[in-house]
Amino acid sequence: MVSVLGPHDEYLRILERELAAEIHVRGNEVTFSGTAEAVTVAAEVLTELITIVRTGQGLAADTVERVLGMTGNPEVSAAEVLTHDILSSRGKTIRAKTLNQKRYVDAIDAHTVIFGIGPAGTGKTYLAVAKAVQALQAKQVNRIILTRPAIEAGERLGFLPGTLNDKIDPYLRPLYDALHDMLDPDSVPKLLTSGTIEVAPLAYMRGRTLNDAFIILDEAQNTSTEQMKMFLTRLGFGSKIVVTGDVTQIDLPGGVRSGLTVVEEILDGVNDIAFCRLTSHDVVRHKLVGRIVAAYDRFEARLSPGRKNR
Repeated sequence: MVSVLGPHDEYLRILERELAAEIHVRGNEVTFSGTAEAVTVAAEVLTELITIVRTGQGLAADTVERVLGMTGNPEVSAAEVLTHDILSSRGKTIRAKTLNQKRYVDAIDAHTVIFGIGPAGTGKTYLAVAKAVQALQAKQVNRIILTRPAIEAGERLGFLPGTLNDKIDPYLRPLYDALHDMLDPDSVPKLLTSGTIEVAPLAYMRGRTLNDAFIILDEAQNTSTEQMKMFLTRLGFGSKIVVTGDVTQIDLPGGVRSGLTVVEEILDGVNDIAFCRLTSHDVVRHKLVGRIVAAYDRFEARLSPGRKNR
């Protein structure tokens, strides 16, 4: 009961705040009162929480809130989403934390080219890297290739000190960070040196055919239409491509159209390509990040088309 209701009834207070039914706890018995619909929803939430606890995974406040957010969707069980292991490494298990993340992970399993589009903090890149490491460990691919366009977010690349590699490194750092989360830190340099894992700017992809590889293009909103075409046509036999980006954070110079904003229209109807949309509801960073993203979305929606482009 403590596992389900939380230390000092923390999870119970969340349930009382979010559910329409009244909750009564007496010893090891929980009863609900209210309308038939409210009681049904409350019973479903409690059942999902108990199922998660029985897996041995344990609960946290954010897990309870995610179960509440998925309740009422007949497509999938919240417990099924939240207990599906993608990768276990160094005592840490990586799982999808929202329904859209689960759909994204399932799409990566089922398709050859996948687009993950959504705001910051929704796990687009992190989950893609986790699936890449899983595929490498299962010997489904021989190497992982991680790439990003080296476009400045308001700064200038040339002003950074050091060699070309030193200048590019800050742009690729988020990809290194994800790798270090999922692999033994001592093994990462060896895998990079051997070429089993390659982290490189998008410009280095030109002219190559990438066979037996799991290829991730991150920050794809900062590619031009021509760069996007160039990248997608690098696909070789036995390979998989995941493209991630946020169309609300385009850093391209004025007049250059983002390849990510038009690619769905171009590839509409092409088999074995999936487009997955994530929203502010899928943000899995600090709660405030989701609220910030939602606030910016509301602000952008209020602006006239002319002011949006300024």
